[in-house]
Amino acid sequence: MKPRIQNPAAVVPNAMAALVNLAKIAESSTIPPRTLSLVHLRASQINHCAVCVDMEIKRSAERETAQRLGAVAVWRDAPFFSEAERAALALAESITRLADRDDAVSDQVWAEAARHYDEPQLASLVLYIALTNVWNRLNVATRQVAGAQSW
Repeated sequence: MKPRIQNPAAVVPNAMAALVNLAKIAESSTIPPRTLSLVHLRASQINHCAVCVDMEIKRSAERETAQRLGAVAVWRDAPFFSEAERAALALAESITRLADRDDAVSDQVWAEAARHYDEPQLASLVLYIALTNVWNRLNVATRQVAGAQSW
C-alpha cells in the first residue's frame, strides 16, 4: 500500500499542532483514559481507519487487556465493559454514524451517556469522538498506511 499524499494535517501549516492540542484538551477531562481509548478504537473500526486502529491498540496495550480491545467491535454482546463505557461506546457509534438514521444521536443514547457523565465530561467526550472522526477521515481519504506514520 502507498498513501495518496501525506496526511493533510502534516502538510497544512499548523494543522497538526492544532489537532494535537485539541486532543490534549479533550483528553484532559476527568473521563478515564481507558474510556477514551475504547471510543477512539470503536469509531476507528466503524470508519475502517487502519491507522487509528493500529495506533490505538499499540497505545492502549499497557492500560488495557487484549480481551477488551478485541471485544470492542462486539461490545454489546461482551460482558467486559462497564455501564459507563457502554454508554460512551453507544454515543461514539451514534456520532460516527450520523447518516445511518434520522435521529442520529437519539434521546435514549444521549440520556444514558448523561446518566454516567456530567456536562463537561459529555462535552469532552463529544469533542473527542468528533476529533477521532476527523483523524479517521484524513487517514482513510488519503489512504494512510497503518504502522507507517512519521508524523
